[in-house]
Amino acid sequence: MSKPNFVYVTYIASTPDKVFKALTDTDATARFWFGNGVTSDWKVGSPIAFHRNGQLSLSGKVLEYDPPRRLSYTFVPQKDGLYSEEPSRVVFEIEQQKGQVKLTMIHDDFPPNTKVFEKISEGWPLVLSSLKSYLEMNRVVLHAPWYENEGAAAS
Repeated sequence: MSKPNFVYVTYIASTPDKVFKALTDTDATARFWFGNGVTSDWKVGSPIAFHRNGQLSLSGKVLEYDPPRRLSYTFVPQKDGLYSEEPSRVVFEIEQQKGQVKLTMIHDDFPPNTKVFEKISEGWPLVLSSLKSYLEMNRVVLHAPWYENEGAAAS
């Protein structure tokens, strides 16, 4: 049985430099990724962390950092009981195509019996649509259904 993988391709009216910066900048990711700001020194092997509302939401290690062409890191969600799963891998490939960028996101290397795959299959299209809106119109997708009960749980 083959391991699952998730591939998403979108075209963005932007430049490779701007797309790469948006994927690696704390303030930018916090804007388009529903409050999840990324931090890392971006050296291969270094930790990467996403925080939302002061809480660690995602962690991993930098696998590749090749601006503005390619970015890759391991992916370990830190919520919904998924932190105990083995890391999977995220790869962003950025290609200039005339006046636009082709962004290919590949999420693979999932452990057997993964629960993460189902979650990311819902999450990535929303996150990458928000990235596209952010870069093209300086607007973001405002609603992420998986955060709906967060306020109620905190009450």
